[in-house]
Amino acid sequence: MAKKNSGKRKRAAPGGGEEGEVKENDDTVVELPAVRSSDEPPIKRPKWLNKQRVLIFSSRGISFQTRHLMNDLRTLMPHSKPDTKMDRKDKLFVVNEVCEMKNCNKCIFFEAKKKKDLYMWLSNTPRGPSAKFLVENVHTMSELKMTGNCLKGSRPLLSFDNSFNELPQWKLLKQLFTQIFGTPNHHPKSQPFVDHVFSFSVVDNRIWFRNYQILEEDGALAEIGPRFVLNPIRIFKGSFGGATLFQNSRYISPNQYRASLRRQTAFKYKNRIECKKSADKRKGKESYQLDSTDDIFKTS
Repeated sequence: MAKKNSGKRKRAAPGGGEEGEVKENDDTVVELPAVRSSDEPPIKRPKWLNKQRVLIFSSRGISFQTRHLMNDLRTLMPHSKPDTKMDRKDKLFVVNEVCEMKNCNKCIFFEAKKKKDLYMWLSNTPRGPSAKFLVENVHTMSELKMTGNCLKGSRPLLSFDNSFNELPQWKLLKQLFTQIFGTPNHHPKSQPFVDHVFSFSVVDNRIWFRNYQILEEDGALAEIGPRFVLNPIRIFKGSFGGATLFQNSRYISPNQYRASLRRQTAFKYKNRIECKKSADKRKGKESYQLDSTDDIFKTS
């Protein structure tokens, strides 16, 4: 009688590796668990869970100061992405398509008008909400020449005034600022340090932005820059449009402000001309007006 073949026999895996070993001992057949191929990547849980990407760019016609401000924000926000300038003739909803191509879900867009007025759009693309601001009192890093300094790519602390917890429009803007300016934890381009603070304060119905460094010696704050003031205009339900959620009733457009200054100047000139005419009427050749009929009844 032929003897049963006893021993170990290896079976090749479809990918070239060893799938396992099969032991044949008389009547029992035991299959060992398969060995994972070395070509398969290891399974690791990603640490970067909050994948916020902010697109920062502008329209054509901005000034050199706006360009420096935009570059300062890109330097302070390692999770931002740049893009080329957009044509002023394009509609604003085109920005949503640009953000989709750049794989960004937040956007900071600078819009320039008349080469003197600067507007800033903060949007959560593509569904919204979005807010439009008038940027005032802009001072860049190179312009301020502050003594403070911070590590490039470090994560900031966000400090908000108590006014952001009072009215609903400030609460909405607080969430928008937090998602846009807050650097995600474990971002590939960020540093594992927290050495500066972004401060947002509400004064005179405007939002004041400041950037401070946290000193290592005593924990004091030293301003770095940039600094600017945001005057809110409207908050929209959608991204770069849609229904109006909030409209600032105290907002005065730059065109209206310049027109009021021209009216004041014109009123001063008109008042001066009228005063001159009235003075000419009061000034005559005689000290008092004579009546020509007074000499009729005079006799010698």
